[in-house]
Amino acid sequence: MIPSKVTSAAAVVLLALCGALTPARAQSSVAEGERLAFDRAKGNCLTCHVIKGGDLPGTIGPELVDIKSKYPNRDDLVAIVSDETKRNPLTVMPPFGRNRILTEKEISAVVDFLQTL
Repeated sequence: MIPSKVTSAAAVVLLALCGALTPARAQSSVAEGERLAFDRAKGNCLTCHVIKGGDLPGTIGPELVDIKSKYPNRDDLVAIVSDETKRNPLTVMPPFGRNRILTEKEISAVVDFLQTL
């Protein structure tokens, strides 16, 4: 039997390690999201949106700034990127999830990036 002090200490170390990895993982997700958003063959967000740091943006959609305050609920932003036609049937925004343009993981990364704008 393992003494409870050892078990507790191991749990604290494990939690600390997990916490230490989270910022790096989040940072890589943001970088991946930016890559996807700017990739003309994948996310292609620049076709319609002005995004800081992007080249040759379009103006069909709104400028993507201050996203986290506009969409404090992350799930709302995921829903927009996945299939905005559910909320707005007249949108011109492609349903990236429904049409399998982006995977759920890729959509999550794009949303991570958008929340930094």
